[in-house]
Amino acid sequence: MSEDFDLSWPIRRFADAAAVRRIGNGLLDCTLPRAEWTHEAHLAACLWLLTERPDILPERDLPAIIRRYNESVGGVNDDTQGYHETLTQLYIRGVRRFLTDSRADGLAERVNALLSSAVGAREWPLRFYSREVLFSVAARRGWIAPELTPI
Repeated sequence: MSEDFDLSWPIRRFADAAAVRRIGNGLLDCTLPRAEWTHEAHLAACLWLLTERPDILPERDLPAIIRRYNESVGGVNDDTQGYHETLTQLYIRGVRRFLTDSRADGLAERVNALLSSAVGAREWPLRFYSREVLFSVAARRGWIAPELTPI
């Protein structure tokens, strides 16, 4: 998940369900161009997995999926870059909670509503964690429970 939390970036919405599925399938089969693995793509892929891929349990499977994808596009998963366990597990929880309350119909509509919600905000994790804890090696390597407020 993105770590810069640049609030000036506009939200990149999805035109239709096919665009969301292309992100999800591109992640799974490692064909998604690296430049398209954005904050919005992370959230879209998570929502897609939760709603359309019952064969995949994101809490269990997404770490390996993201690590494999990162490596396939020349990325590295280490103590400073690539896969981040706490961010991934936090967003899975947030997307699950969003889905229980969402009234949006259709895949693209749900993803776009998620992106416009509090959970979709790039700074959302900082409601639960200080920057020091969230961006620590321990949080990158494993799940760290929120220190500021419960999820």
